[in-house]
Amino acid sequence: MSAETPPPDVSPADGASPPRRASAGPHRSKASSEAILDAAEALLAEAGYGGFSIEQVARRAGAGKPTIYRWWPSKAALLLDVYARQKLQLDQDDTGALETDLAALIGGLWRFWRETAAGGAFRSIIAEAQSDPAAMAALNGFMAERRHHIAGAFERAARRGELADDIDLDAVIDIISGYAWSRLLTGRIDDDPAAIAHAARQIARGVVRPGWALT
Repeated sequence: MSAETPPPDVSPADGASPPRRASAGPHRSKASSEAILDAAEALLAEAGYGGFSIEQVARRAGAGKPTIYRWWPSKAALLLDVYARQKLQLDQDDTGALETDLAALIGGLWRFWRETAAGGAFRSIIAEAQSDPAAMAALNGFMAERRHHIAGAFERAARRGELADDIDLDAVIDIISGYAWSRLLTGRIDDDPAAIAHAARQIARGVVRPGWALT
């Protein structure tokens, strides 16, 4: 089945158009938005990134393409919302120490990338963003909103008194993201607790206050 052929269970009968939800104007209707995200998530799971299209999502959701593009200006923007929706299921482990918090965070992220369709699509979105300005804009917006997930580990560390006084948290988050993304883009996100623990220790060494004992 080609990427542009509607799946049998949602194909229009006898050439008729599928029933469409009423347009909600510029403001998102929660019901319509959820239906579109459900359709996008199901299509991604079935067809993968290569078989994913806004047209197919519109058919499955019974929505108009203009509505989808009004709420998600690009394929990447819609896929990143699917990614974020699935990633909410990841626990933020509080292990009691920054080093082990970072190991849990990186390990959980790699597992999500390995085991979910949205995680697998994330690598393709990063690659597409290198030549597609719309995908790059969506990716930059997404990352600006999601940095707090990494920041949470450092906020807990600060409350425990682990952190040095002069750390640049934005730079540290970029270092962690760069490490994780480089492994993703080169296919090195295996379940390797020793490698993850080693990386987490190196990062923690650079930000804990002098004299703080690592785990």
